Amino acid sequence: MNLIETIKLENGKFANLELHQNRMNNSRQALFGCDDEINLTSNLQAWTLEAEESEKYNIHKCRIIYNKKIQNIEIIPYKFPSITSLKFVIDDTIDYTFKYQKRDSIDKLFSRKEDCDDILIIKNGIITDTSYCNILFYNGKKWLTPEKPLLKGVQRQFLIDNEIVETANITPTDLQYFEKARIINAMIEFENELDIRINEIH
Repeated sequence: MNLIETIKLENGKFANLELHQNRMNNSRQALFGCDDEINLTSNLQAWTLEAEESEKYNIHKCRIIYNKKIQNIEIIPYKFPSITSLKFVIDDTIDYTFKYQKRDSIDKLFSRKEDCDDILIIKNGIITDTSYCNILFYNGKKWLTPEKPLLKGVQRQFLIDNEIVETANITPTDLQYFEKARIINAMIEFENELDIRINEIH
């Protein structure tokens, strides 16, 4: 059983490295009983030096496959997705507490997106996540994010820690109170403003 961690590498720097490291080590302890800790700074040092020496360097995705130990690290170029519409799908039993490499349950839901670009998963009547992003909603005064996401993303945690967003239970009928939505994940930061109009959530 492998897990995956995705880290943004931009201009020779890894984003939110400590938060990623904490999630990896917490997952290893919970799933495999590991008491030792993975040190991402030392594991990624060679990649950092290589990035700093590259004149063409911009944004890359660092993809780490691991279980008890790191199995593989790859660095690949990254391009922001184009997501302008979401399709509601319901699954009251889905569980993605840990960031598993295999995502069969989410992939099955994604196949139901119809003409939309992505899905927005509803669990027990509450909005959770898209297929690979946490979601935020803006009500004209502040940004809110679901209290119970499928996966507690690192970028989401960063925004909560810095009091940029607040958490709340949000239902589909609550969307009438919001002006827009915004998707975030380890690669897509709040400042990238990947926004979705509320009327494009079906």
